[in-house]
Amino acid sequence: QVQLVESGGGLVQTGGSLRLSCAASGGTFSSYAFGWFRQAPGKERESVARIAWDGRDTYDADFVKGRFTISRDNAKKTVYLQMNSLKPEDTAVYYCAAGYNRYKPTTYWGPGTQVTVSS
Repeated sequence: QVQLVESGGGLVQTGGSLRLSCAASGGTFSSYAFGWFRQAPGKERESVARIAWDGRDTYDADFVKGRFTISRDNAKKTVYLQMNSLKPEDTAVYYCAAGYNRYKPTTYWGPGTQVTVSS
């Protein structure tokens, strides 16, 4: 069983940056793949980025490429999402998830953290 807790969300102006963190406990951190997902009001949850156990990253959404970077620190048992050049359309609840499947690491979920980008 893995417990995930996100942090780092908040209110930022257009063009600003935020770094989200996902702290994990339980399980063997280095064995898991992780993903960041987001859900905006009235929209379905969508995948933002994934990172495999070996650090290989994948960005599922074209609109985040070049702006967001996913990374992991196995020693700290933490996964990060660095978000730059934020836009109002990035406003959403951001969720961290984990699992053994590097293509769909969605077995465990955190409660989410709100990101609001003002125009």
